[in-house]
Amino acid sequence: MPYLGESAALLTSACWSLNSVCFTVAGRRVGSTSVNLLRLLMAWTLLMLLHLGLFGSPFPFQAGDARLGWLGISGLIGFALGDAVLFEAFVLIGARLAMLLMTLSPLFSALLAWLFLGQDLSLPKVAAMALTLAGIAWVVWGGGDHEAHPHLWRGVLLGVGGALGQSVGLVFSMKGLAGGFSPISANLIRVSAGVVALLLYFAATGRLRGALAGLQDARATAFIGLGAVTGPVLGVVLSLVAIAKAPMGVAATLMSLSPVILLPVSRFGFKEKVGGHAILGTLLALAGAAALFFV
Repeated sequence: MPYLGESAALLTSACWSLNSVCFTVAGRRVGSTSVNLLRLLMAWTLLMLLHLGLFGSPFPFQAGDARLGWLGISGLIGFALGDAVLFEAFVLIGARLAMLLMTLSPLFSALLAWLFLGQDLSLPKVAAMALTLAGIAWVVWGGGDHEAHPHLWRGVLLGVGGALGQSVGLVFSMKGLAGGFSPISANLIRVSAGVVALLLYFAATGRLRGALAGLQDARATAFIGLGAVTGPVLGVVLSLVAIAKAPMGVAATLMSLSPVILLPVSRFGFKEKVGGHAILGTLLALAGAAALFFV
């Protein structure tokens, strides 16, 4: 099928966009902590069923201790910690701004790869990073988001933390995926680690019942379920197809279009003011993020 990878990449962006909207709505109803735990539990169940259907077992028990360690740390940082702050950012500043801040993830990934993996960090890559930062700064500083979001700067810091968590988790994932290990199995291990970490944390702090109480809100539960399907399950699978079937730079660029897709959603769905500066700044940030894969 021609353009299979490119089509999968575009669908991935659509999934990330829908995922962020679902978690924003649910988080404002039952709180970001409930959303983070419940969507991981739902995704964990779906991924185990998928793994059972594809590989004949509900979990990759043959992964080995070292691989389990790398992927477990990746899930702890990416899902339990990084997504916890990202979901709070969804509540405070909305899906559009939070997902725009996630375009910092390629920047952080490039820096981490330079620091810990010895990968090259050329002058053009530094210029691309500066372009991404300039675009984000223009959006954050250039319009009426201060009035629309009273906790703007806290939300921005949390969004940056979410991008950093995703990037650090990716570095550990690269170690765990070495040797051709199945990405679907790897994702199940990561989600399992996130689930275990969150359950232990909420149980130890006496907040487990409160986090699970979000299930009593049928509307929030529906949004969390839809987000779990379109994010950790369908979105991840589509992203794997995109990376396998399309050039990395093209796939990464198309998968980063969520902030653009969310512009009309924010304007007409959440009634946010989306001016010309927001559109141009978003495109500028995406151009910088995309350039990192081509220079």
